[in-house]
Amino acid sequence: VCDGSLLGKHIAVLGAAFKPDSDDIRDSPALNVAAQLQLQGAVVCVTDPAAIDNARRSWPQLDYAPTPEQAAHRADAVLVLTEWRQYRDLDPVAFGQVVAGKRVLDGRNALDREAWTAAGWTYRALGRRAG
Repeated sequence: VCDGSLLGKHIAVLGAAFKPDSDDIRDSPALNVAAQLQLQGAVVCVTDPAAIDNARRSWPQLDYAPTPEQAAHRADAVLVLTEWRQYRDLDPVAFGQVVAGKRVLDGRNALDREAWTAAGWTYRALGRRAG
């Protein structure tokens, strides 16, 4: 997503819970991804509407923010890793004003690809063909 090295790149991770509408982080792939990005030198900030406290207790080495906008402030890339309604409903035009780089990886196929690309975002999704 960041075209090369992650060293010093700011990455926003939207979602810590293993599923939406839950504060359960057990076996959460989102937090494993966030930790791996940090190990690769990225500056990672995680947000989640319900699971921040649990995530912070289990993964204190990560940074956290209360809102997607705060997590993504000046981010080089945004990863959507839990399909919360709040993330599906983000306005890609307004959200693009917050980030440093309009790159999104939709790890849950939750976003409207056409809306995000029309707003100037480089959009990638797991399990979905490019194009």
